[in-house]
Amino acid sequence: MIPGNFEYHAAQSVDEVISLLAEHGENGKLLAGGHSLLPMMKLRFAEPAHLIDINRIADLRGIREEGNNIVIGPMTTENALIESDLLARRCPILPEVARMIADPQVRNRGTIGGDALHGDPGNDHPAVLMALEAEFIIRNGKGERREPANGFYIGPYLTKLAEDDLVTAIRIPLPADGHGHAYAKFKRKTGDYATAATCCLLEMDGDSCRRARLTLTNVGPTPLRAEDAEDLLTGKTIDAGLIEQAAQAAMSICEPSGDLRGSPEYKTHMAGEMTRRAIKTALERARGA
Repeated sequence: MIPGNFEYHAAQSVDEVISLLAEHGENGKLLAGGHSLLPMMKLRFAEPAHLIDINRIADLRGIREEGNNIVIGPMTTENALIESDLLARRCPILPEVARMIADPQVRNRGTIGGDALHGDPGNDHPAVLMALEAEFIIRNGKGERREPANGFYIGPYLTKLAEDDLVTAIRIPLPADGHGHAYAKFKRKTGDYATAATCCLLEMDGDSCRRARLTLTNVGPTPLRAEDAEDLLTGKTIDAGLIEQAAQAAMSICEPSGDLRGSPEYKTHMAGEMTRRAIKTALERARGA
């Protein structure tokens, strides 16, 4: 199929985008990499009357360190994440995840904002940004606000973004030096959406876990944060028995729907297995193994 009729706007600045969104409201949609929106338009699941292209706005790209935070423009491509020396040193989970998304052609065009803000529970960045305790910097005609990634996703393809909102940056607190990280993703083939995936971040004090973050991809209507599993790990020496308890706690919050990737039971089982793998890998990295 082909999309319906729409008017195309090539925005040149953030202020122009804000003005266009205010003018067109629910009839306007932002065009970033296009990998999520354009297929939906071709299927007529989305039929915006106005398409606002934000690819020409340099202020929405880039990766920089700012105080105790990393700031990433939403139009930064997946390949830019992979190639970033700053992220490799300070937040290596992001390039690791970007390498697992789709294929090189998609990563050349697809952006972190497009992946993180679409609200697709199968996308990889949302759960990772939740584990990193990122926040979205959002502008509209009334001013600027911040929304934490935790709590930002409220349903399939539903977020706390209003129709006239533009995310201008993603702000991530710098992970602690020596932290352990892992994103364990089970998929049918290279580049596919996850059947189930787990992000794990660990900070250690010797053999004791000072801080743990565990989030899950594609096993619920939104990305999920496994807080009970985090609590099980925090303040304890992580061993095989504790990893198993955390995996069971993570599985207990899963509510996937069945599809071609598997039944709800199968997906929940794989979420447990990905949780075990992610914790083990993050622990090895935190210990310098």
